[in-house]
Amino acid sequence: MGLILDSSVVIAAERRGDTVAQLFRQIVSVVGDQRVALSAVGLTELVHAIWRAQAPLVRDRRQQYIDDLLIEVEVVPYTKATALLAGKIDGEQSSRGVIIPSVDLLIGATALEHGYSVATMNVRHFRLIPELTIITL
Repeated sequence: MGLILDSSVVIAAERRGDTVAQLFRQIVSVVGDQRVALSAVGLTELVHAIWRAQAPLVRDRRQQYIDDLLIEVEVVPYTKATALLAGKIDGEQSSRGVIIPSVDLLIGATALEHGYSVATMNVRHFRLIPELTIITL
């Protein structure tokens, strides 16, 4: 059992001024002691947020937060198996008229491939992925 952190959870914690340790305490209080990871796609979103920052001070703070987080979590790669699963989910859902934003689809498929849940503050998109367990923090 494990948990993939969506970037929304990490960004919200950083904006609140929580440390990575505080974020992990919150996670443990909700789901217990589980393996916690980022998907490679989610990491891309977090790095995007660093470089999108207008002020150098904000950029530096975000960079430090991600550096601290990466000490504590593994990054789960986007693999061929993930791509095949994401394509299947997207095709099946699209044929029903359900459109899943690409980044959330890829994060969700990564979680499913590894038997993980997704921790997010963006339930709206992830709930469109069948069989995905969603944890709201």
